[in-house]
Amino acid sequence: MKKFVNDPKNYVAEMLEGVALANPDKLRYVPAYNLIMRTDAPREDKVSIVQGSGSGHEPAHVMAVGRGMLDAACPGDVFAAPPMDYVYETAKLLASPKGVLLLVNNYTGDRMAFDMGKEMAEADGVRAEILTVDDDVAVQDSTYTVGRRGVAGNFFVIKAVGAAAEQGADMDEILRIGRKVNDVTRTMGVALTACTPPSKGSPLFELGADEIEFGVGIHGEPGRERRRIKSADAIVDDMLEAVAGDLPYRSGDRVALMINGLGGTPISELYILYRHAHQQLAGRGITVGRSYVNEYCTSLDMAGASLTLLRLDDEIEPLLHAPAEAAIRIF
Repeated sequence: MKKFVNDPKNYVAEMLEGVALANPDKLRYVPAYNLIMRTDAPREDKVSIVQGSGSGHEPAHVMAVGRGMLDAACPGDVFAAPPMDYVYETAKLLASPKGVLLLVNNYTGDRMAFDMGKEMAEADGVRAEILTVDDDVAVQDSTYTVGRRGVAGNFFVIKAVGAAAEQGADMDEILRIGRKVNDVTRTMGVALTACTPPSKGSPLFELGADEIEFGVGIHGEPGRERRRIKSADAIVDDMLEAVAGDLPYRSGDRVALMINGLGGTPISELYILYRHAHQQLAGRGITVGRSYVNEYCTSLDMAGASLTLLRLDDEIEPLLHAPAEAAIRIF
């Protein structure tokens, strides 16, 4: 394994410290809870928006902290949910008179940690609510989840609720918006290679030279099936069929299209995938109103990509257009 790593046990802490040092006027680092938070948070005039989940998915979620996005993120170790006390202490530190919204990707460990942290914060008088994200169409249940997994579509939820909170919406309205966005967002991912966690030093699974994992999870957990590799266009056709047919998306729809890199894929390849997806959607009578091609939710150094569609309307689209400023310019 060749990585820029010191002691693997310090991998997350050193990464978080680096993020904070690179953004001293915008972000504050609280080492005791793996916490990255806005320097102006909490604010009395807005709901605080918090995300957690494991590390290893950067820029999700610590690099999405900023104006119009998250107020804080408290990740766990690589591919591990944050401890319950991290969630509890984060909710207390971010407590606002308008409440704290906890965004949770649908993984068993994350849900347990956030449910318990929320209960403890509420016992201390903090108003906290949970919004679960589950945009992955690959599987209904997996090693990590009961129900669908939360993957790259999570960024559309962050952007929408972050914009609504910045505009002064109350908790009930923000919950309604977040659920609405989640309900019309679908994602499918494909892996060309496995990823290598720093503490393990070897790939999580093996793929043959001519194999791909269709429907892979962002922790390397298996998807629908292992397949023979095809051309880029053929892979897009398969991903798009899985995603577009699930909601379903229909002729006349206006959508946001995201091609998300999983950590080890050149941006040029992501645009090759985007090209064909855009063309195929046009052939179905579906208009791409917003385009996103970048790394949003990765799996360390995994080569692969995911395709996400979000059905737009007159309420959701302006929220995606709203000003946002995070540690990395991804929106």
